[in-house]
Amino acid sequence: MIFPFEFATIPKIIFGEGKLSDLYEIIPNFGDNILIITGGSSLKKSGTWDSIVAKMEEINTNLSHLSVSGEPSPQIIDDAAEKYRSHKLDLIVGIGGGSVMDAGKAISAMIPKQDSIKNYLEGVGTKKPDGEKIPYIAIPTTSGTGSEATKNAVISEVGKKGFKKSLRHDNYIPNIAIIDPELTLSCPSSITAASGMDAFSQLLEAYISTKANPMTDALAYSGLKHIIKNIVPACTTGKKNIEVRKGMAYGALMSGISLANAGLGIEHGLASAIGAHFEIPHGVVCGTLIAEGTKLNIKKLKEKDSEGNMSLLKLANIGALIAEKDCIKEGEMVKYLDLLVETLEKWTEKLEIYRLGKYGISEGDLDKIVQKAGLKNNPVPLSDEEIKQMLKNRL
Repeated sequence: MIFPFEFATIPKIIFGEGKLSDLYEIIPNFGDNILIITGGSSLKKSGTWDSIVAKMEEINTNLSHLSVSGEPSPQIIDDAAEKYRSHKLDLIVGIGGGSVMDAGKAISAMIPKQDSIKNYLEGVGTKKPDGEKIPYIAIPTTSGTGSEATKNAVISEVGKKGFKKSLRHDNYIPNIAIIDPELTLSCPSSITAASGMDAFSQLLEAYISTKANPMTDALAYSGLKHIIKNIVPACTTGKKNIEVRKGMAYGALMSGISLANAGLGIEHGLASAIGAHFEIPHGVVCGTLIAEGTKLNIKKLKEKDSEGNMSLLKLANIGALIAEKDCIKEGEMVKYLDLLVETLEKWTEKLEIYRLGKYGISEGDLDKIVQKAGLKNNPVPLSDEEIKQMLKNRL
């Protein structure tokens, strides 16, 4: 049975190696006053930035550049919006990881405003975003958040009264997303691993979400297939293999589209709470929790209905996908559920995804984390004690 569902708009997508070059043909369609937002120094180290600047000079652009390190905070966005508000920009281009993607969305949305982004953040401010923005092109250099395909920008303020909240509007979806796997070839293994595990968790959470529908199932399954095949090679023997990087980039893109339409589960519910209080990469949180979260969900789903539960069947299907099997035969569900959990645990160790304790999180912090966490669209209810134990297992 197919139930009613909605599906969000996605940007125009340009995918493939070497597609960064399309940017220089696209820009004149918007104008010649351009702001490019990048991360810390990775583009410069790889030599890509020098090439971009040279190409911009060739097409006679008036180029401004902003570097954003770490996850975007309200202060970073407010300062950037104030600085560039008088520049009369025609276009903003974000080239970097998920944080750069989100910073670009937020800055493009806040330049037309005259106040702080805090006033427009969900659960923080009281104003509703109206969708007005500077046109925005998103170009990811990591394969993780899929933010190039979503309508929200995640903004973090870390501290005792910290938060990790979204600026959201349908019109904040990037006008164009250019996904060029060549840009990920220089990505360090540690970032590839954390980003890849984030993409996997987003795909799996969306696949078993209470808001999943046939379209998101198809996209999530397709993305999972590519991440499963490529995540370990991308961090080890296949770092410079463009086909491996292409598979990871595709999986991450599917994760963004899937989560935007089906929502996420307990792992991302915890990521928001943890990220509000501790300086910890988002991908590490999701990557370190996905095995424990999956194990807990399987346990609770079995208690609920071990035979006819669709979420259990879906999880078993991903176990079968890992085993390179197209279908599950009668009596094989438990075998494939076990394989899924075992594989996630092996990835967590092999890819050296850090435990939460590495970032100063202790047992004494767990109650406040659980209190602020949300189940989101998790397929089964979980108690505070169960969530707390899940966290404790990854301290």
